[in-house]
Amino acid sequence: MRCPHCGSLEDRVIESRENASGTSIRRRRECLACSYRFTSYEHIEEKPLMVVKRDGRREPFDLKKLERGVQKSLEKRPVSQESVEEMLHELEDEAAIVGKSTHEISAKELGEMVLRKLYALDRVAYVRFASVYRMFENVEEFVKEIERLSENVTPLGDR
Repeated sequence: MRCPHCGSLEDRVIESRENASGTSIRRRRECLACSYRFTSYEHIEEKPLMVVKRDGRREPFDLKKLERGVQKSLEKRPVSQESVEEMLHELEDEAAIVGKSTHEISAKELGEMVLRKLYALDRVAYVRFASVYRMFENVEEFVKEIERLSENVTPLGDR
């Protein structure tokens, strides 16, 4: 640590204390060259999980944005808020696991995860979400998706 008074790189730690939440450490230091005392803070810097969009753009994973999309698809459906929150936490955990090594997850992977969860939770919400996510352009695409649901075909892959 460089001394803010003389610029020397030689110092000693006099005292270390963790903050109340345990997210950082406060260290009192003394410069060995000029005896100036100063404080430094140490905290973990985590890389945020990034979502790689279809066009290649990257944006930070936003659970609130995901929640808005899910809530929209579940509008006026008999699904408890507790079930929605549980699903969102599972999605967040699953996304973190998938993107652990690269700190990235594709929007496609994330969308497919949401579809799987919605399929298990509420089939109407699944079709609503799929219509936006897969960009249905006409009624026939809705009908095909509903027919797949009627046949009890689990939606796992691409269309």
